[in-house]
Amino acid sequence: MGADMAYDNLDAAIADLPPKRAAGAPERSLLAALWRRRAIFAAVFVAIVGVVVAALVVLPVQYMATGSLIVAEQEPGDNNSSAVWAQKVGDPADMESQLLIIGSSRVMKAALAAPGIFEYAMQDCSASKGVVALSEIFGRRSICEKIESDHDSLIEFVRPRYSIGNVGRSRVIGVSYQSTRPDIAKKMADALISAFLDDQRETLSSGRRNAAAWLWAEVRRLESELRDDDAKIQEYKRKKGLARGTNALIDSERLTSVTQQLSAAEATRAEAAARLKEITANKGKGLADSPAVLVSRSVLDLKQQLTLVEVRLASSRSTLGDRHPALQELERERDMVQRRLAAEIAGVAAGAKRNYEAANSLVASLKAKVEAAKADVGDAMIDQGSIETLVHGVDLKRRQYSELYKRASELDADRRVLNGSTRLVGMAELPNQPFFPKRLPFLAAGLTLATLLGATAAILRDRFDKSLRSSAELAASGGEELCVELPRLRGGASRKAFGLLEPRKPNLPLQIALQYAERDDVLQRALFEIYSRARLGDAQGFRVIAVTSPLRGDGKTFLTLAFAHFAAAMGHRALVVECDLADPAFENALGLEPGPGLLEALDATAALRDCMTRTASRKLDALPVGAARKATPPQIGKRIGTVLKATRDYDLVLLDCPSAETLDARLLVRHADAILLCARAGQCTAEEALAATEGLRASGGRLLGLAVNMVERDEPAFLRRFPHIAA
Repeated sequence: MGADMAYDNLDAAIADLPPKRAAGAPERSLLAALWRRRAIFAAVFVAIVGVVVAALVVLPVQYMATGSLIVAEQEPGDNNSSAVWAQKVGDPADMESQLLIIGSSRVMKAALAAPGIFEYAMQDCSASKGVVALSEIFGRRSICEKIESDHDSLIEFVRPRYSIGNVGRSRVIGVSYQSTRPDIAKKMADALISAFLDDQRETLSSGRRNAAAWLWAEVRRLESELRDDDAKIQEYKRKKGLARGTNALIDSERLTSVTQQLSAAEATRAEAAARLKEITANKGKGLADSPAVLVSRSVLDLKQQLTLVEVRLASSRSTLGDRHPALQELERERDMVQRRLAAEIAGVAAGAKRNYEAANSLVASLKAKVEAAKADVGDAMIDQGSIETLVHGVDLKRRQYSELYKRASELDADRRVLNGSTRLVGMAELPNQPFFPKRLPFLAAGLTLATLLGATAAILRDRFDKSLRSSAELAASGGEELCVELPRLRGGASRKAFGLLEPRKPNLPLQIALQYAERDDVLQRALFEIYSRARLGDAQGFRVIAVTSPLRGDGKTFLTLAFAHFAAAMGHRALVVECDLADPAFENALGLEPGPGLLEALDATAALRDCMTRTASRKLDALPVGAARKATPPQIGKRIGTVLKATRDYDLVLLDCPSAETLDARLLVRHADAILLCARAGQCTAEEALAATEGLRASGGRLLGLAVNMVERDEPAFLRRFPHIAA
């Protein structure tokens, strides 16, 4: 009763179905292929991702340190580069030659010969445990032991770890080294850069070094000659007394000094003579007021004291008598001051005379010294002239020595700062981040590779799979027969990730599949097409239809029962006859009680009416195999005619036959009006289906149509839910 209610609005439901896809329309898109083979895609994807994750965990972390050089840079201070140098700038051939030089064995040997670099190389080898352990497993000599004694092997060990190349299209060369330790990577990169720069300087400075060596030899020779000539000149001067003073010869400086002293002495004598002459001229007039005498401070003090005493004496005489003791005391004091003044004036006069005589004597002595010094200077000039040629030669050698020393020093300085056509941009810095493997890029590359390989495996598997996928493959080579598709029924849609993670569920039990079939619009359209081609109730229609398949498990029993339910829902009395003795399923699928069936009817052990069983559908009856199937001969096609004659009251009789390859199927199709061949997608090939069709026709059957069962929907569930994405 429930089945009748499910089909009440069947006509309206079929009318509302979307148009059917053309039989020859292409459906093998890449997305459909990936969806069909998603299990292969997922397996390859997970395997590759697992390998990538394992590699990320197992592979040792590599650090890369990079330094840089610049090529064809003009020398510092050289503003007049030649045309050849200008043409050399940026020349690819020159860049390539520099790269080859940096990577040459000669430069690498020089780098490894630097202090401590060999030890770093051995530590780097020890850090490569995987390769070393692998070589030891195979019984080979350890790589570290080999490179420790063989320098060529050491070069071959470090060469792959170096990376040398120009940076983009610039003239900058990058020198990198990879190692499991960042400090080793930095030291090894710096060692190669330093070795290359030293090699460049050594090559370019060889001419300067040879020139500097010759100049230094000349400098040493001139230095020795100058030392000998200076010793000879000094010995001659010592013998001749030609010692020099501050500015000239000692004799010349002495003559100058004596002459200056004579001039001062003559000036002093003239001054003393003038004073003496003045004193002598004023001798009759009184020396007390003479300017030469008044120069003396003592005379001035005594004259002032005498004036004071006379003032007091004059004052006392006006008030005291001549014999007053105070007046007498003042007179005695006046006389004493006068005597002292006279003595002081006499002393001044005597001193002026002595000064004149002393100055006159000094002038005479100095004149004699000047004459002697003049004679000595004349002799020294004669001796100095005799060595002038030797001194001039020494001066020339000294200037030559200075020029050669300066030039040799410049060559040495140039040789030390010379960079040639390649100079350092920057030494390698200690790397803080791993160079390989970088987690995000490594995982991204792994995911990309896994996606590509998974998609490739899925597409190749889909391309080389010759099994049926749709009815279009049969329609293209099967003639005018009906070709329909029965979709795979699922128990429920997955809600995860819009169907992307929708699992492959096992085949539904037949009873449950029939229930879902009643609600599947696509399957109902396919049944409707079969129903239309069968023309049930028409005089030219097909009443007895044999349902078979090329192989076992293709779903013929499901097709038989589904079509029977459909016909019953359309108002036709239908009977399904179970003829497949090898795999009976009617009792479980239709919920029938065990009892007599087809075999009992054929053996006449039970009446045919008693063997038929009503189903839940009002107009659908079933004739199962029965309980005696195990003791029955396998061929029932020879005796099925008597049973079919008793089914005239039914509008549709469906024979659920065994697979088309069996003899029973060939015999049963002879009693049917038409044959409905059911082939399972993904299991049966088009060649097998067509071969079964030809075999059934050869047996005398007439083909009603071909049904491809369990067809996978080409689009994923999320595209079915969002059709505008697929568009």
